[in-house]
Amino acid sequence: QVQLVESGGGSVPPGGSLRHPCVASENIFRVYDMGWYRQAPGNGRDLVATIASGGSSIYDDSVKGRFTISRDNANNTIHLQMNNLKPEDTDVYYCNAAPLPVGSRDVYWGQGTQVTVSS
Repeated sequence: QVQLVESGGGSVPPGGSLRHPCVASENIFRVYDMGWYRQAPGNGRDLVATIASGGSSIYDDSVKGRFTISRDNANNTIHLQMNNLKPEDTDVYYCNAAPLPVGSRDVYWGQGTQVTVSS
């Protein structure tokens, strides 16, 4: 059972920055795409950014140019660097591990961390 442990959430004013790490309990990056999703109360989880096992990344249009996803293979960690945060970025953020190929293994989620952007 893989565990994904997140940290780094918090409360910042508009324009602020947060760095959001997610540590995997095992080295899974070769067989999993990793990503971040966010969820507002009463809504489903929306994709924020993903980084594939080969290293390529995809971003939702709402965060392009402001957020950066990166991977530290030596420490089984992915990071979400969030800059120029806006009030509409306020959500619970979840780290995700999606298996390759799809359906071949379990999907894993982090525990979720709250990000609040408010003046």
